[in-house]
Amino acid sequence: MRRVIQLRPTAEREEVPAPRPADAAEVLALAAENARRGVLGVMATVIARRGSAPSTPGQKLYCTRDAQVGTVGGGAIEREVLVACMAALNDKSEHSVRTFALGAELGMCCGGSVDVLIEPIAAKHPLLVVGGGHVARATAPLLAKVGFVVTVVDAREAWGGQELLGVRSVVGEFDEIARDLPAEAAVLVMTHDHALDQRVIEWALERKFAYVGGIGSRAKAKRTRDRLEHRGFDAADIERVRMPVGVSVGARLPDEIAVAIAAEMVAWRRTR
Repeated sequence: MRRVIQLRPTAEREEVPAPRPADAAEVLALAAENARRGVLGVMATVIARRGSAPSTPGQKLYCTRDAQVGTVGGGAIEREVLVACMAALNDKSEHSVRTFALGAELGMCCGGSVDVLIEPIAAKHPLLVVGGGHVARATAPLLAKVGFVVTVVDAREAWGGQELLGVRSVVGEFDEIARDLPAEAAVLVMTHDHALDQRVIEWALERKFAYVGGIGSRAKAKRTRDRLEHRGFDAADIERVRMPVGVSVGARLPDEIAVAIAAEMVAWRRTR
C-alpha cells in the first residue's frame, strides 16, 4: 500500500521523542535483538528520494513503545515518520510505503519528496517451560524453531541448564527466573511433581499470563481444576488452563507430544 502524505504545518504537528542516533547496522542489530526478546517494533527505511530532501536511501529508524533509534534525515520529515511508526505500532498494521512530500510550510523549502517503507517487525513470542524433563527437552527446541523465545527452568541441577538448540535453559526457581516475563507470554507446566505443577499453574494464573498449559492425563486435569475452584479462582481463569495441552493426535512418546504441543501453540499464536 502506498500513501502520499503532505507534511503538516508546524502548529498542527504533535511532539515526538527525538531518536537516539545510530547507523543502519546498529538499528538492524537492535531490531533483531528485540524480536528475539519478544518486543514488537516498527522499522522505517528510506527507499527513494526525489528532488531536494534531507533523507538518503538506506537510512533506517526503528521504534518500540519505549525507544526510538536511528534516523531518516532529521527535521520535519523525521517527525512525521516517527508519528507514522508509532501509529503502526499501536494499530499493528501491515507494512506500507509512504511518500512524504516536503512543502514550503515546513520552513525547510526543500520541495522534494521521500518514499519510506514502514515495516512492523514481528516479535517472537516469549514462552516459559517449567520443568526440564524428557517432554520439555523434546518440546522446547521445536517451539524455538517455530518462532517462540523459549526459556526452560528447573530447580534440579541434573535437569536444569541442559544444552537445547535455540533455547535458554537455566537452573533456578520458576518465579525468580520469570520475574520480568511480560503478560503476553505463554507458560507450559511439565514438572516432575503434581503438587509443583499445581503451584506453578496457580502462579501463572495470578500473573495473568496470556496462555497457561500443562501436560497430564484428563484425570489430573480434572483434579487440577477442582483444586483451582476450591482455592477461589474464578471460572474464567480455570477455563483458560489448557490441560492436557496439545492437539489430540494420539501422542504417547515425548517427541510425539512435542509435535502436538507445538501445533497447539502455533494455532494459539496465529488466532490471538
